[in-house]
Amino acid sequence: MHSSDLSRHARQVLDVTQGRPQGCDPSIVRSWQRCLEDYHLDPAQTIAPTVLEHGRILEGRERLQQVLQIAGHEMNSLHQQLSGAGHAVLLTDARGVILNCVTAATERKVFERAGLWLGADWSEAREGTNGIGTCVVERQALTIHQDEHFRGRHTGLTCSASPVFDPQGELLAVLDVSSARHDVSRQSQFHTMALVNLSARIIENSYFLRHFENQWLLRFHLQAESVGLFSEGMLAFDGDGAICAVNQSALNLLGHERGGLLGLTVDSLFDCPRDELFARASTLASTNWPLRTRDGRRLYAAVRGQPRSVPCAVKPQAEAVVPRVSSICLGDQALQTDFRRALRVFERDVPLLINGETGSGKEAFAKAVHQASLRNGKAFVALNCASIPESLIESELFGYRGGSFTGARKEGMQGKLQQADGGTLFLDEIGDMPLVLQTRLLRVLEDRLVVPIGGEPLAVNVRIISATHRNLQERVADGSFREDLYYRLNGLEIGLPALRERSDKSQLLDFLLAEEAADQHLVLKPAARQALLDFQWPGNVRQLRNVLRTLAALCENQTIEFDDLPMAIRQAPATAAVPCAQPLENAEKLALLEVLELHRWHMTHAAVQLGISRNTLYRKLRKHGIER
Repeated sequence: MHSSDLSRHARQVLDVTQGRPQGCDPSIVRSWQRCLEDYHLDPAQTIAPTVLEHGRILEGRERLQQVLQIAGHEMNSLHQQLSGAGHAVLLTDARGVILNCVTAATERKVFERAGLWLGADWSEAREGTNGIGTCVVERQALTIHQDEHFRGRHTGLTCSASPVFDPQGELLAVLDVSSARHDVSRQSQFHTMALVNLSARIIENSYFLRHFENQWLLRFHLQAESVGLFSEGMLAFDGDGAICAVNQSALNLLGHERGGLLGLTVDSLFDCPRDELFARASTLASTNWPLRTRDGRRLYAAVRGQPRSVPCAVKPQAEAVVPRVSSICLGDQALQTDFRRALRVFERDVPLLINGETGSGKEAFAKAVHQASLRNGKAFVALNCASIPESLIESELFGYRGGSFTGARKEGMQGKLQQADGGTLFLDEIGDMPLVLQTRLLRVLEDRLVVPIGGEPLAVNVRIISATHRNLQERVADGSFREDLYYRLNGLEIGLPALRERSDKSQLLDFLLAEEAADQHLVLKPAARQALLDFQWPGNVRQLRNVLRTLAALCENQTIEFDDLPMAIRQAPATAAVPCAQPLENAEKLALLEVLELHRWHMTHAAVQLGISRNTLYRKLRKHGIER
């Protein structure tokens, strides 16, 4: 930014704070006044943001580990909804320090030049008025558009941020979407702000559900179809019926302050005996029923938990395994076969390598294998090798001993390998792991010993499932992936089909819609259903789930029409008519046979020529009934 522009912006800040002109957002005026009077900041100063030391970043990430895990998928989905280009999706801690960032790889440098680094402190006291820092202070969703930033160096940014609160009502994190494009209007941010707010509430509620997964949970709303959606009230209580925590929606629905509810018993709020609430509990909480408050207001509620009359020694485990497995495979016979094969070799401590496009469900498949195995009572720990900066991944994977580097925590930190001891470590996007760490990982797999940074070797009993959307054989050939590690991880390779290739797409559509609709009974009109089935889904199952979640949230009359679908789906070209399908299938079958004969049925060579994995090749052979 030129010095003349900085001076002009500084004059504008002074004019507003001294004269308070009409039309200015009060939250912006309050923030600018804080920047001048409390923080003594200079709007024309061009210093770069403060970035925390390596150890402090790790400490912050560890403190919010569960939130980061929950938010990771939601941030990726939000980035996809915003069409990706030109946006960075950020998650910070309650101080405004950036702990995670999702953006296109080609645009990472643009946002880093703007100061959006991992570990950068974007608190208002440091960087003046900005989406993250001002959201921390104001504790409300807001957009800071270009010139509304206090510092002149930030006026090229537009930021929409929303707070994420913990079950006690304290600020837990901030979710932010920033754009560095100059053609972004403030009006265009209304849609972005709505999506950010929705994603923040989803993260907040998911954290609440996970935080109290061992407590009874009352979920309620004024409308029966809204129980299970992000606007529902949630109230956690213990075995004596005493209320442990409530979310903000519950306070709004009940008209109470948080402090006035904690410690009360649930039957003091609702006209329902405590024993009846416990008896109505279900591990799935899929059925809601009318419930009146003590002052006579009618709600609809469901209780999650073990019913008092049902022993809980065996049943929860059975319920946890079967639905997850069926939600992965449904009616796709090839996928069911692959799952059974994967489970058999996993039980023999053979590493699994899952290959599939982004969003095809690689982590869900790995977790289902873990939960169906004899290790289902142990930890399932996931690490995305692509989403963690190279400077942090070593500490995340191996941990460190206290005092091993500047900023390290005194007590040290357990790495993912130690956290997964006795259970399963899932290494997502293994193809993006730095070469130096590949060597260390290989040593762990061979010796079953993990060496934290600055520490001594520790024995670990862990099984590895890795996944990638890349062609690892190509990466081995170009030297970016160790050949010995590839063969060590590839005990059995499973190729997950893209959504467009799944034979049970219609069944999967119904299954996911039922999950996202919770207790709503939504009807897909034929034209809408066909458009969803015909769409190519470049983001696969993750993208489909995201679209269905939005449709369920916006649906008002229980019916989803064609016009309710996103424009990209409505305007997608129609697929080929049914009569053409058989000739196309025959052509594929003939092409497969020709390549197989050419390579004398050597599957690896045939797969390489066809440009597909061996698992995909085997699936196509089963599909066409081809045998040697």
